Amino acid sequence: MSGPIAAGSVEQFDYIVIGGGSAGCLLANRLSRDPSNRVLLLEAGTKDRYPWIHIPVGYLYCIGNPRTDWLYTTEPDAGLNGRSLRYPRGKTLGGCSSINGMIYMRGQARDYDNWAAITGDDAWSWANVLPAFKAHEDHYRLDAGADPQTGGNGRFSDMHGHGGEWRIEKQRLRWDILEAFADAAVQAGVPRTADFNGGDNEGVGYFEVNQRSGWRWNTSKAFLRPARRRKNLSVWTEAEVERLVIEPGADGGRRCVGAIVMRQGRRLELRARREVILSAGAIGSPKLLQLSGIGPAALLAAHGIAVTVDLPGVGANLQDHLQIRSVFRVTGAKTLNVLAGSLLGRMRIGMEYAFTRSGPMSMSPSQLGAFTRSDPARPHANLEYHVQPLSLDAFGEPLHSVPAFTASVCNLNPTSVGKVEIRSPRPGDAPAISPNYLSTDADRRIAADSIRQVRRIVGQPALAKYSPVEWKPGVEFQTDAELARLAGDIASTIFHPVGTTRMGADGDPMAVVDSHLRVRGVAGLRVVDAGVMPAITSGNTNSPTLMIAEKAAAFILADAAARR
Repeated sequence: MSGPIAAGSVEQFDYIVIGGGSAGCLLANRLSRDPSNRVLLLEAGTKDRYPWIHIPVGYLYCIGNPRTDWLYTTEPDAGLNGRSLRYPRGKTLGGCSSINGMIYMRGQARDYDNWAAITGDDAWSWANVLPAFKAHEDHYRLDAGADPQTGGNGRFSDMHGHGGEWRIEKQRLRWDILEAFADAAVQAGVPRTADFNGGDNEGVGYFEVNQRSGWRWNTSKAFLRPARRRKNLSVWTEAEVERLVIEPGADGGRRCVGAIVMRQGRRLELRARREVILSAGAIGSPKLLQLSGIGPAALLAAHGIAVTVDLPGVGANLQDHLQIRSVFRVTGAKTLNVLAGSLLGRMRIGMEYAFTRSGPMSMSPSQLGAFTRSDPARPHANLEYHVQPLSLDAFGEPLHSVPAFTASVCNLNPTSVGKVEIRSPRPGDAPAISPNYLSTDADRRIAADSIRQVRRIVGQPALAKYSPVEWKPGVEFQTDAELARLAGDIASTIFHPVGTTRMGADGDPMAVVDSHLRVRGVAGLRVVDAGVMPAITSGNTNSPTLMIAEKAAAFILADAAARR
């Protein structure tokens, strides 16, 4: 499965963090604050020097690019009528924060109260995760002289932080077609909101983004850059972990003492005096656990891997947000399809960004958002809209040549769950990713209802001046069965995989980690990334992952202090 360890290559650290993505960058910062901690951050990808990482619209050139993306694809999915999907995951410092849509979104308070109930630990309740969100925030509305508007459930400063590393700004462009869609959503019964992040995100408004002055603000810049000058922090890029090193523990159990790493053509053994923290993401972390003999016994045996700990939940409980992209042709509206459709138009867009850091090159994939209910009887918003002044077949594909906008809608709380499994004992082989989309009656019904709701909004008077015509999926599809099948034909991931190493209460047979993110049955090992979410959040998942890392750092440092 792996070759010999290079002579004289064993190095020791206090903490080894595997994965230099969103969670890993924050952890490296927090753990290295204490100069007595020797910390190593390992990233399989390269440094985040690729220019398109930092220009907001550059996600179009990072997704599907082997320089910045692992290039995963899903298994053929019955819910998608046999289709496979591209499944982007960041492969560079900053991880997915270097290639994602930059949307700052926490989810809903009920998400975290549910986590507390699942784990039996009130540390994960909304009241107790809010300080962790605020700890690293630097919200533009709290800048000197800014108008904070409202915090949703009180003063804005009660809900948000200022002076932290994670910059949050408003978007630097405006589109008349999006203004009209927002007005139409209000006419259809969706209230306006000034803040999606006060605990109840129901409403329509513009997404706030993780940018600084028109540049992408990824976690490498936010958390690693200020920490790199610390002598006790080492950051290794192009260092791919092959497996964890598990040995008998002092108590007769198992203990993770390090990792085997390939770097610059040499196989190294790294040792951790205190802990190994796995932050390789909801796809990478279960893969590495399984390669290390931690996972479902039958799967490991099938690949000839000795079972260290039989944990059936490793790789299970994969949850994701599936977006259904409805496209409408319009007349008399400025859209990116038209603006970027000629060389002159593209030159103007480039000049606008070069001189003002605004315009289409500063935009996230989605500018306008809405959270609402698929039917009025629901107790909370269960749909999220991403509305874009453009249309294309899929991100990474060319823009359509006709004026059009896209209204993507996703089910925030899907009941369909999938899995991630290794294909072989070889570290270089991509895992099998099986999201199992639209596999429940509930998810298929919500898919049909959401398409109908998009049509109701677009049919409101506010959009009439642009004469919108449904291009995709097409008004000929009307019945529940037709719409559910159609959703399988046109829906795509919105890139939010979570849950594959989920936390749970003692006695939960499918829990991979406990409520302090310690791996069951293996001392000295934690998982800290989106995989530990027991249930997906009601919105974009990057900022909740940072909150998890903030909480985990506190757990880790408290445990270390208790041992002294």
